[in-house]
Amino acid sequence: MMKRDLVEDMILFLVNQGYILKNMDSGFDVLARKKDKTLLIKVVKDANSLNPEMVYQMKNIASYINGVPMILAESAGNMLEDNVVYSRNGVVTLNLETLKGCVKANLPYVKSSKAGLIVSIDGGELKKLREESGYSLNTLAKKVGVTSRMVARYENENADVSFINALKIYDLFGDSVFNCVDVFSRPTIDRIDASSDISLKYAQLGFNVLETIRSPFNIVARKEKEIILTSVGDKVSKHVNSLSKLLDADNLLVFNHRKPKVDMPVIAKDEFLEFEKSNEILKFLKEF
Repeated sequence: MMKRDLVEDMILFLVNQGYILKNMDSGFDVLARKKDKTLLIKVVKDANSLNPEMVYQMKNIASYINGVPMILAESAGNMLEDNVVYSRNGVVTLNLETLKGCVKANLPYVKSSKAGLIVSIDGGELKKLREESGYSLNTLAKKVGVTSRMVARYENENADVSFINALKIYDLFGDSVFNCVDVFSRPTIDRIDASSDISLKYAQLGFNVLETIRSPFNIVARKEKEIILTSVGDKVSKHVNSLSKLLDADNLLVFNHRKPKVDMPVIAKDEFLEFEKSNEILKFLKEF
């Protein structure tokens, strides 16, 4: 399947599931939102082809806009398996069938690791069902093919188990002893990137701030629930207005020389740098 076909199939599915989408030509391909769930999705044929820095930035942008970064791919060297969650630089990576299942609330149990396919055990549930079945630690260990010490670890530490051993446990107790993979976990802000005058001013006023590359905006600033997508220069991306509406964020264009005619708040760089309090910026935006 060509990348374009993969994108189109994904978009059609998400629209049918009630998502509002914005197709992008930036570091991520699609922004999709439904109620309080926002997905930033990068689509590639092979996940191994992705630049780690681009993936890292997508993850950082997601943290600023309460989004979930995802990579949709067909392979990562080898073909991605259905109902298995992979990872690239800390970002959930999956194929289209797995994405469809996740969106429909059929979260997978299996994830890929350096050790192979693994499943996370719900230790408390495993212990409860083992005892209800009358199995000792040693008896269950023999049925699964591990040591009794390993079974105790499963129960006490919610440890991961190999896919082969997970199948044996499933045959005994069903899937209630496994933890689903939370593919919709939102990353927390762990990077503040302020080097330009504009970014440093945001930081001085108490905002978390991130400078971006290959994005419709140059800076994303956040303070509590307030999100400001900031473009710097005399032009603005055609995507930024619809993007801010989808995210319930504010737009701001900080220009250097000539004030552009655009349908969004604009301010000269010198004026922006004169702000002394964060609420002055927010008031300026609300009055537009």
